Amino acid sequence: MGFRYRKSIKIAPGVKLNLGKKSASVSFGVKGARQTISTTGRKTTTVGIPGSGLYYTKSSSSKNTKANKNNSYVPNNTYSNEDAYQAVEDFNDSIDYLTTLHKNYDYDYNWEAIYNEPPPFKFGEKGPNELHSIGVLEKYKPNILEKIFISKLEKKIKKLENDISISKDKDDSLYIEWKKQNELAKLVLEGDLNSYIKALQDLNFSNNLQGMINSFNFKISKDDVLTIDYHINIDGIIPEQYASLTQTGKLSIKNYTKTAYYEILKLYVCGLALHISRNAFGLLPIKTVIVNTNNYILNTEIGRQEDISILSTMINRDELEKLNFDLIDPYDSLNNFKHNVKFLKTKGFQPVEKIII
Repeated sequence: MGFRYRKSIKIAPGVKLNLGKKSASVSFGVKGARQTISTTGRKTTTVGIPGSGLYYTKSSSSKNTKANKNNSYVPNNTYSNEDAYQAVEDFNDSIDYLTTLHKNYDYDYNWEAIYNEPPPFKFGEKGPNELHSIGVLEKYKPNILEKIFISKLEKKIKKLENDISISKDKDDSLYIEWKKQNELAKLVLEGDLNSYIKALQDLNFSNNLQGMINSFNFKISKDDVLTIDYHINIDGIIPEQYASLTQTGKLSIKNYTKTAYYEILKLYVCGLALHISRNAFGLLPIKTVIVNTNNYILNTEIGRQEDISILSTMINRDELEKLNFDLIDPYDSLNNFKHNVKFLKTKGFQPVEKIII
């Protein structure tokens, strides 16, 4: 009995690098339809039918089988150079995504506009969904069968009346959500510190970074400084190998050099810190955010995982908004802010102290 080694690294949404003992592959696509291109020349296409549990898998190889050696016929569905090119292009796009996180942000909230947004309907009156369902019932005209068989008409009327009840519930939820947002906006505009944390939690601040961030912890001080602590996912995100094309157009997977690997890691860690800062400023009316990036490192002396900080930076909104995010190096840009970081080209990030105010 032998043990099979396999490791799958999610590089970016829709793209994975799969590492085996004897081969490697790149898979890409969306849920329900994916392609996997292997260094062995094997191509696998999987298409699933959502919600059915059924799926179709088609595999082919660029290598001739024993039967093919005696026959000049080559199937049309074999692995092509275009497939390998697409796999490498997707891999490179994924690396570009991971190293340019600082260029994007997910929130641009206008709490003043949210507070001034009128209710979906006047409290105590019927809402839009209920009014629509009432209109459908009032305008309904029975068909011939319903005129003959009264029980069918009664069943139809009962369904339409039930639709009115369902629509009323939808309107109630609509109004409750508006009221909730209106009250939260009022508190945020008044500078209520507890509402800042509530906004971060209610809006699922971490959802857009799932996979990259394992956990978030927020703390707000009386002088409007938001501290964000989080654990970053490195091993499951940054690949140690890269995809490229051979001179003959075949897929090749090779190890990164230490400097190349840690360069990608450096841009990923620092870019993510800037991305999170921009999200915080886009969501809350704060002037300063402290971002603490933490990671679990194996201490080989004691054989235990240790929780360490690898980057701590205090970012001022005004200074951050001066940056040209399309041209900056996220690591170099830390010099614009108070920060603690120690990075070695062949060893990566080293433990640092958190900034505490």
